[in-house]
Amino acid sequence: QVQLVESGGGLVQAGGSLRLSCTASGSTFSRYAMGWFRQAFGKKREFVGAINRSGGMRDYSDSVKGRFTISRDNAKNTVYLQMNSLKPEDTAVYYCAADLYGSVSPSSENYDYWGQGTQVTVSS
Repeated sequence: QVQLVESGGGLVQAGGSLRLSCTASGSTFSRYAMGWFRQAFGKKREFVGAINRSGGMRDYSDSVKGRFTISRDNAKNTVYLQMNSLKPEDTAVYYCAADLYGSVSPSSENYDYWGQGTQVTVSS
């Protein structure tokens, strides 16, 4: 079983920046595509972005494109989400997920393992 441990969530003012990290257990991290999702209170979970095995291909939702950046360090078994120009509507619980098939997918159904989630709150 792959375990994903997230960190970096917290409270930030609108316009500020925050970096989330997600570290995976095991020795096969480089085989997985990794995704980030978020769920606001009372809302359904939505896609944020994803990155392929090597880190050379990325995809983002329209709502975060140009503000958020996904990266990974396979030597550290870690994927990152750099969030800039944060808005109050970015407030949500953020989850990282691993796709063992290596696809870069916006669908949560394609991901096999999930982190516990970390709260991001953007104040105005």
